[in-house]
Amino acid sequence: MSRIIDIQLDDSGLPPPTPEIEQERKVAMFDLMEENSFALPEREGRDVPQGPFKLALSIREKRLVFDVASEDDTQVAEFQLSLGPFRQVVKDYFQICASYFDAVKNSTPGQIETIDMARRGIHNEGARVLQERLEGKVVVDNDTARRLFTLICVLHFGG
Repeated sequence: MSRIIDIQLDDSGLPPPTPEIEQERKVAMFDLMEENSFALPEREGRDVPQGPFKLALSIREKRLVFDVASEDDTQVAEFQLSLGPFRQVVKDYFQICASYFDAVKNSTPGQIETIDMARRGIHNEGARVLQERLEGKVVVDNDTARRLFTLICVLHFGG
C-alpha cells in the first residue's frame, strides 16, 4: 500500500487563509485521502518501507519539508526542496485563481471556462515541477502531484 493515509500541514505562523484558499485546501486534502499514489524509491542496499505513509508538509528556513512516517509514526524519510523552482508557478497560479474567483461572480460561463482551462494548465505545470523536484526521493502519480501542489500553494500563501 504505497499511499498516504494521513497528511498534516504545518501552517502555524502563517496568516489565516482566505475562504477561497481554505476551500482549495479542504478539497485537495479530501481528494488526496480518497486516492493517491506515494512510494519511496528503491535504494541500493537499503530496505524501503512500502507504506502506507503519513506525510507532514511544512516550510522551514525557506525550504519545503516533506516528513514521511510509517503507519506507526516511525519516521522513514525527510527531505527538503528549495522553494525557488516553485515561486513563479505558484505566483501564476494565485493570479489565475484570483481571476477565476472574480469571473465566477461576474462573467459568462464561456469566460469562466476559458479562465478555468488556463488555471488547470498552470496547475498541471506546478504538478510537473513538483514531480521533477521529487525525482529520486518519492514517486507520485500526476493526480497526487496536482493535489500536493495545491497544498504547497496553501503553505506558500503565507510564506
